[in-house]
Amino acid sequence: MAERVQPISLSNLGGAAVVALLLVLTLGTLGAVAWRAEELSALTKNDWSAVRFTLWQAAVSAVLSAVCAIPVARALARRQFRGRALLLTVLGAPFILPVVVAVLGLLAVYGRSGIISETLNWAGLEPISIYGWHGVILAHVFFNLPLATRLILQGWLAIPAERFRLAQSLGFTSRDMARHLEWPMLREVLPGVVMVIFLICTTSFAVALALGGGPKATTIELAIYQAFRFDFDLSKAALLGLVQFVICVGLALASFAISVPSGQGAGLDRVVYRNDGSRVLDGIAIGVVALFLITPLAMIVAKGLPGLPELSVNILSAAWRSVWVAVLSAGLTVVMALSLALLSLKWGRGVEAVGYLSVAASPLVIGTGLFILTYRWVDPVLLALPVTVVVNAAMSLPFTLRAVSPALRQVEADYGRLAASLGLTGWARLRIVVLPRLRRPLGFGAGLAAALSMGDLGVITLFADPNHATLPLALYNLMTAYRMQEAFAAALVLLALSLALFWLFDRGGRVNADL
Repeated sequence: MAERVQPISLSNLGGAAVVALLLVLTLGTLGAVAWRAEELSALTKNDWSAVRFTLWQAAVSAVLSAVCAIPVARALARRQFRGRALLLTVLGAPFILPVVVAVLGLLAVYGRSGIISETLNWAGLEPISIYGWHGVILAHVFFNLPLATRLILQGWLAIPAERFRLAQSLGFTSRDMARHLEWPMLREVLPGVVMVIFLICTTSFAVALALGGGPKATTIELAIYQAFRFDFDLSKAALLGLVQFVICVGLALASFAISVPSGQGAGLDRVVYRNDGSRVLDGIAIGVVALFLITPLAMIVAKGLPGLPELSVNILSAAWRSVWVAVLSAGLTVVMALSLALLSLKWGRGVEAVGYLSVAASPLVIGTGLFILTYRWVDPVLLALPVTVVVNAAMSLPFTLRAVSPALRQVEADYGRLAASLGLTGWARLRIVVLPRLRRPLGFGAGLAAALSMGDLGVITLFADPNHATLPLALYNLMTAYRMQEAFAAALVLLALSLALFWLFDRGGRVNADL
């Protein structure tokens, strides 16, 4: 019914402009990449090795993340304890955590100079090395284990409480509940969780850049970067980008097709208090994961604080540059999401689907396509920051649109007829009816976009001028120069700014937003 109301005429032009921009950024850049790409026979043995390693490490990372998340999600589903809400909040932090900061934290724990290697040295044993395939997988599990836990936990909480009450009254053991209630849910949820994480790990760049490398630990993204940045072989970069896009599209389509209905049925939304299973094992699962997630962040704080007074002016300038890039990206994301959501009320869900095209696109593929389209006419260095703003906004758009679009449809269903009867149209309708009721999702979307943009180390590496780097790129340069004390201080600044921007936008969307 809401699709026929046709509420706000001003959304036509803005929404159409957003659709055109997204098509250029995704399909347009893909066309430029395809036009420049050579035949598959041009790929060398090392290139195919990068393709195989990309798929292999993504599969291992996805399976490990999901398998390790199962006992944690189960423990959180059946245990109530102090600090549970805080722990669930911490589980969401790695998603907005700058990748390069997390990598530095992992190095502080698992690197050759990390606390584990120092302990091994003290015991007379050889230190461990985090570089290579095992480091890439470890970092991916660090990022995606919390995501897998949250997704699987939602599946556990979706099992009607009446099922557990009936099982308890029938004397079911923990094994019986797992067989008849929990396994059917996992059979439905796990395939989608694995495929989503597989897709994320396939398009991961910063992790491979910092911890991978070498013939045995090079991903497609890293191969694109090397062909572009070091060899300036645009044909090979374009061909690798095309292979990357085909893989991502296949994974995105597969993620929608492999879940199996669990047949759990509906309930009365009651809370169930369970006492089955081992409290000790549940406590161990929660404690191990909490230690795994918190220790690298604690190391960043501990090692970063002493170096804060010695940060150079260049790092502070890079931090300021990253802040305004993140703010602009967040603002652009909100405008794009709102424009697409408004347009989809009139033109249907097909318009909204355009906003999700960037899920199957890689920032490096988009960056390569934009370079191919512009480098003959414009100095790419001049486009570094504007392109970073636009690409970061496009990559954050699916998450923001997913929060805004359902809320807008609900507003239109609840107040659309009343607004029409009062003659509210255009800006007046948007200002009086829509925006006050979308403050929460818009604030959350802006905060998420700002945090993701703040920590981005993707397209900026293709266009960057060393004198105008963003903070993540400056931090990476410090790490490669082994200036670790300054790197930890810069990482602490980046971490604080990312969390602060997310909190400010999200809080701004919630303050006085009771309508």
